[in-house]
Amino acid sequence: MFNKSGSELFVPDGLPVEQALVRCDHLAIAAHQDDIEIMAIHGILQCFGRDDHWFCGCVVTDGAGSPRDDLYASTSDEQMKQIRKQEQRKAAIVGEYGAQAAMCYSSAETKHSGDTPVVDDLYKLFMASSAHTVYLHNLADKHPTHVATALRAICALRRLPMERRPKHLYGCEVWRDLDWLVDEQKVALDVSGHESLQAALLGVFDSQICGGKRYDLAAMGRRRAHATYYASHGVDASSLLTFAMDLSPLMEDDTLSPLALVEKYIAAFSSDIRDRMRAMG
Repeated sequence: MFNKSGSELFVPDGLPVEQALVRCDHLAIAAHQDDIEIMAIHGILQCFGRDDHWFCGCVVTDGAGSPRDDLYASTSDEQMKQIRKQEQRKAAIVGEYGAQAAMCYSSAETKHSGDTPVVDDLYKLFMASSAHTVYLHNLADKHPTHVATALRAICALRRLPMERRPKHLYGCEVWRDLDWLVDEQKVALDVSGHESLQAALLGVFDSQICGGKRYDLAAMGRRRAHATYYASHGVDASSLLTFAMDLSPLMEDDTLSPLALVEKYIAAFSSDIRDRMRAMG
């Protein structure tokens, strides 16, 4: 289905690929293995244990540049690619995903702008699915490959006819929190419940945790902190929250650039700080 050698479309329950994808109405496009379980847990939980909603994850890069330590310290890039692909398959099984795509591009290939093989493959995936809700990296993320992956996905989505485009397009947190968005522009996604499942999904990626990055603890801690710090004058309405940047305007207006949308959110943040300081001065 995809252009790169070694790419795959894994279906945990063994359904034929075409049938597996067309049932998927929640779809996450991530740069790296384990990004999905950090940024798109809302979509995973929306579909978990149900047969009327299905989640599909897609990892664009091959995982060759992953940090490694402990058991994995002497692992080659080629070995690490296979380890990370297998970890992602395990997460798809644990989370009962409808499908899991591995496109196997390098970070350098993903960063190429314009109409590229990455965009072509993402377009194929969008056309094959029935996604009305799509989770991307947020455009203010500080990891260059994350931003590139989101931009390639937006380009692919804009190839779709208007009636096939997702109703909800969320830019999610990994390498930068979105607490800074002003409240009226912040999408708060309630991910309370199934805490053991959330921990299990993060814990599957042992190569990263042993590599010295406690993403499992950090992601759960951030979700709990968001729930508490979301509202300053009320009791907690949820126990776990993730925040997202609303990217849906990019699906409604092709003349709106991704940069212009982010600058709008930054300007609102700047104005919010300025107005509060002037009022209190």
